[in-house]
Amino acid sequence: MRIRTVVISLASLIPALLLSACGYHVGGKADTVPKSVQTIAVIPFGNNTTRYQLTDKLPQAIARELVARTRYQVVNDPNNSDAVLSGAVKQVYLAPALIDPSSGKTTGTEVVVLLAISLKERATGKVLYSQPNLAVRNTYESSVDARQYFDESSSAADRLSRDLARSVVSGILENF
Repeated sequence: MRIRTVVISLASLIPALLLSACGYHVGGKADTVPKSVQTIAVIPFGNNTTRYQLTDKLPQAIARELVARTRYQVVNDPNNSDAVLSGAVKQVYLAPALIDPSSGKTTGTEVVVLLAISLKERATGKVLYSQPNLAVRNTYESSVDARQYFDESSSAADRLSRDLARSVVSGILENF
């Protein structure tokens, strides 16, 4: 009789525990942009720096990231879109982060990019997302061996634009 009472108590306790979950969920799955937005135009970015490669590559990287991670269709013409994503590279900071002790040469560079990003609904002009001072930072390694060294500025701009695109799309989705 006593075992039966324990079994019944446990059987009623298990559903109660399952229904009272803590609310934990996987990050990166939110979408705070209105459902009426189906298409986004990513227009060319402004540039307040001397680093032209980044502004050339960044809109394309953001468009690829939007297609890969969201439900939105990316279009070229802002007049045929539900929302328009615009931005500007405000500043780029470079600083040596890692130094080879034997040669004294820099082997890693800390890059900090300051962006202004805005996503606006085209029909109403309503700001859906705005980040006037989005700072994205990362460290990139470079070779100190003169025989292996080559100009990495193009590939570095590619890596940096992909990293920036991930941060921008995450910000839009989570409305950080």
